[in-house]
Amino acid sequence: MKREVKLARKIKRFLKRLGYPRWLHRFGPKTYELWHHIFAHLAGAVFRLSLRRIEKLLDMLGFKVPTYSALCKSRKRIPISLWQRLMNLTAGNNHSCVAIDSTGISRANPSYHFIKRINRKKPVKSYVKQSSLFDVKNKVFVALRVRSRPRHDIQDAKYLLDRVQTKNLLGDTAYDANWLHEMCFERGIQTQIKPRKNVRRGFYRKKQMKKYSEDKYHQRSLIESGQGGFKRKYGGYTLAKDIRAIKSEAYCKTIAYNMRLEV
Repeated sequence: MKREVKLARKIKRFLKRLGYPRWLHRFGPKTYELWHHIFAHLAGAVFRLSLRRIEKLLDMLGFKVPTYSALCKSRKRIPISLWQRLMNLTAGNNHSCVAIDSTGISRANPSYHFIKRINRKKPVKSYVKQSSLFDVKNKVFVALRVRSRPRHDIQDAKYLLDRVQTKNLLGDTAYDANWLHEMCFERGIQTQIKPRKNVRRGFYRKKQMKKYSEDKYHQRSLIESGQGGFKRKYGGYTLAKDIRAIKSEAYCKTIAYNMRLEV
């Protein structure tokens, strides 16, 4: 019997639970199955390799892998909903306390040492905005939102909260808005958000602040630790250019983090 790696078996089991077909498209060529593409993308995220290099690496190791051009196309064609459902499977179901925060993912990864040596101008700083919900107890990412341009942190709060059921929400001062306190109060969520200075107005802000706990709030720093580990393991930059490819790469790294995949 041909030996299969543990990651490949997990991907096949996840796709079977989600009810996805074997092939990426029913009218496409039946050369590579859907799990071949997902396996290659996850491996590329773990090893921090481009599509060309991950194709060569997996081929040398004896794996059946699509060409880099096929991987480039599939990264845009695989629906984002599939990546979201895979992340939900790796994150679990029970999330009683989550923290919300955002971070920047660089669009370039130059070596500043060699830029200085060749006397070249530094590239223009541009980054992708990535907001996420993090389970502070299980140390996993439970929801993700990726934007191609910087926006205010609170604009992604409703999108993220619509995708998870929780009882406690931890956030920094950027998320201290009366409408967010109101939305959480109606959903039965206790907010532990650090209040802004000289802000006293807001009916629902006052109701939520009655149960505000400074000790509980300081657990919010765990999401910063999670984001730091996310960048150290899989890189704080993106190799993709198209926004769909950027989102797919971000979800691959998040799924790999939840599965504790590292080299």
